[in-house]
Amino acid sequence: MAVRTVLTRDADALARNLTDWEQSYDQISAGSFQGVLTELRLPRMQVFRESISQSVRQSCRVWPGAVWFGFPDHPDCSRINGRQVEPEFVMVRPGNNEFELLTPSKHSIYGIVVCRELLAAAAAAGACDIDWLRLQAAEVLRVDPAERRRCVLMLGELLAQRPDAAGAVPHQLLRWQGMVVEALLAMLDHSGIEPAAAASFQRRCRIVARVRDYILAHRGVAITVPELCAQAHVSRRTLQYCFEDVLGMSPALYLRRLRLNGVRRELLHAGAANLAIGAVAADWGFSNFSQFSSDYRKLFGESASASLRLQTPHP
Repeated sequence: MAVRTVLTRDADALARNLTDWEQSYDQISAGSFQGVLTELRLPRMQVFRESISQSVRQSCRVWPGAVWFGFPDHPDCSRINGRQVEPEFVMVRPGNNEFELLTPSKHSIYGIVVCRELLAAAAAAGACDIDWLRLQAAEVLRVDPAERRRCVLMLGELLAQRPDAAGAVPHQLLRWQGMVVEALLAMLDHSGIEPAAAASFQRRCRIVARVRDYILAHRGVAITVPELCAQAHVSRRTLQYCFEDVLGMSPALYLRRLRLNGVRRELLHAGAANLAIGAVAADWGFSNFSQFSSDYRKLFGESASASLRLQTPHP
């Protein structure tokens, strides 16, 4: 079928269900997770809408040779690679390039992933002037609001196709693909690429990335914030500012969230039924099992043993 819908109770399971993407999700805000993905696969394109109940940090990579366009459908700002994105803007990243999203709670986003060759050929045929070098390096586009609304409305209509009627014949899929390309080009023809982030902000992003890499490389160690400061070669105040500016949270909170999500990912992995929860928690640096259990339940809205029983299979 051309249109499929997936419902999940786990953020990372939702990440794994988006076809041909390499990505992982960490739940940031506390509470039980509900995620819905509706996806339409076209010959050289992918259209989807993702709705999530909790704030999520997403590490994403789109399939090679493609370009991704993201349309936040939420009044609160998302973040791409740390920079805030106003709701009326459009996010963009080329294929085979890792990027990071931080999305708020009760968030929805429409996405288009299109083969770059298809888009370039259509742009040339329609005399649409696209600065490909700048687009490849861009993260945020300022677009005409009316063209954006028309594009999002059309995406919603395509994704609302009845599943029992969505096994469309090839010419129908090509017609839908042409409609999306036409809407994209109309929007790109009236868009401006937002300037690159300031050098000072890029430095803060590098500091956060360095700290994240250190945490993951020492996941079984009880790391302190002063230790993170020493690794990043910054003061505690500077580290706090970097994390609040890039991720909207403190280093200590990020450390706990990252490790709790690491434990959950292992507990939900297929074949994890025989794992000892305490051992997994200790592997992620939790020495106080009682405190871990409390923190886990607060973040995910269920106990670690309940997560272990879910046993989410990998597709």
